[in-house]
Amino acid sequence: MARLMGQMMQMPLMISSLLVHAARHNGDTEIVSKRVEGDIHRYTYKDAELRARKLAQAFARLGCEAGDRVATLAWNGYRHFEIYYGASGSELVCHTINPRLFPEQIAWIANDAADKVLCFDLTFLPLVEKLVPALGTVKHFVAMTGRSHMPSQTTIPNLLCYEELVEAEDGLYHWPEFDENTASSICYTSGTTGNPKGAVYSHRSTLLHSYGLALPDGMGVGGKDVILPVVPMFHVNAWGTPYAAPMIGAKLVFPGPHLDGKSLYELMEAEKVTFSAGVPTVWLGLINFAQAQKLKFSTLKRTVIGGSACPPAMMRTLEDEFGIEVIHAWGMTEMSPLGTLSKLKGKHAGLPVEAQRRILEKQGKVIFGVDMEIIDDDGAALPWDGKASGNLVVRGPWIIQSYFQRPESPLVKVGGRQWFPTGDVAAIDGDAYMQITDRSKDVIKSGGEWISSIDLENIAMGHPAVLEAAAIACRHPKWDERPLLVVVKKAGAELTREQMLAFFEGKIAKWQIPDDVAFVPEIPHTATGKIQKLKLREMFKDHQLPSA
Repeated sequence: MARLMGQMMQMPLMISSLLVHAARHNGDTEIVSKRVEGDIHRYTYKDAELRARKLAQAFARLGCEAGDRVATLAWNGYRHFEIYYGASGSELVCHTINPRLFPEQIAWIANDAADKVLCFDLTFLPLVEKLVPALGTVKHFVAMTGRSHMPSQTTIPNLLCYEELVEAEDGLYHWPEFDENTASSICYTSGTTGNPKGAVYSHRSTLLHSYGLALPDGMGVGGKDVILPVVPMFHVNAWGTPYAAPMIGAKLVFPGPHLDGKSLYELMEAEKVTFSAGVPTVWLGLINFAQAQKLKFSTLKRTVIGGSACPPAMMRTLEDEFGIEVIHAWGMTEMSPLGTLSKLKGKHAGLPVEAQRRILEKQGKVIFGVDMEIIDDDGAALPWDGKASGNLVVRGPWIIQSYFQRPESPLVKVGGRQWFPTGDVAAIDGDAYMQITDRSKDVIKSGGEWISSIDLENIAMGHPAVLEAAAIACRHPKWDERPLLVVVKKAGAELTREQMLAFFEGKIAKWQIPDDVAFVPEIPHTATGKIQKLKLREMFKDHQLPSA
């Protein structure tokens, strides 16, 4: 029997359609940016769509052809937003590079991607000047500013002015339609071991990810929201918010390089921000500023926290002191990045508050479009009982199947299907809530038993004198490894080793309590704000535990 086919219009999922939709149906909705130059810039989705079309023309005039990569070293701002659409919408590939990486890493990434154009904010002029000799494929360098702010002297050859490129075009450009599986953007992993690897997203995967993000049990954003993405646009495309906001018609507020607690608070209040997203370290700065100044938030009601596990103490502070709902989330570059978000089911409505909080402290449930499994070292699936911990694997239409220019597949086969191994160790309970217990390389193995570094860090962060904490493994002659707690104290706070260790009593099994505490002025972080466990282990490789 012949297959009966649907009779629907064949319209490829195009990133450009998001901005076209916003311009047509929410054309007067604002996009507000605090610029590198220090002032506030305002315009609308209608303005942005026109300028993105002009930018697409400008890229073509520079000789860019389908598939060419346009790189950025830029903060969250309207020009960066325009490149997202002007590049991807014209069949180019938007390549956001993390400027916080070492220059050698940036050069390696740009050369691996074979970037043709590099657009950068003026903040990074000295960095780009240093990089120029090492960038073998870049043909055009573009300073993301107007003529009046262009550098009077620079070693960058033939430096172009972004605003002049845009203003030279007429905007009489029609967004092309092409295969929705065409590459739209590329992001590189942080490369904690070996060189970074490129994750190449498609127009299709990006739009499906945007739908999933906006779902009520996703980030749950809508047209009434004012969204301020604190997470950088160079960090997995700001978790998809620059795509989801025009899809739903929400006002966007970009903070630029101004990410200190004072600047973020003032911008949130001035623009009546209702929703934000960022990593725990940024919220730490915002909370400390608000507490020191005895301030409250008048409009901010919800925030997504991910990138690394959010300490329960931080969640409770935001909820109890400031009335902000925290949506705990998990994902990774290879997942575009959204995987799970923690929200309650209807059956949980009658639970006591503390029981609800214990659920919400987990990384949460997958949204439609992602599936997950936990497996043992032999690849066998483990039960979803909230107790068994195993290697977390995922699959879905916005999860990579291979890395850029790397023929070997990272996928593993479980139950006859291909899954992506995340490198995380997790447990999943009977209600399908996932909880990360550790990174596979960070778990502490003591006498054959696993100790979760995340559990230790979460408990330590609950102490009123602790600003930040990290748990790492130290060598032990009897137990192989034992936990060392590394602590940054709050300014002016008094805390001894004995007081810190006593704080763990009754909160965790005695054998899991750290053997020692090391107080440090600061804990090193990766370029994306995660605690740099590799560097900590190097710093304390010769540390002698009292029990050893």
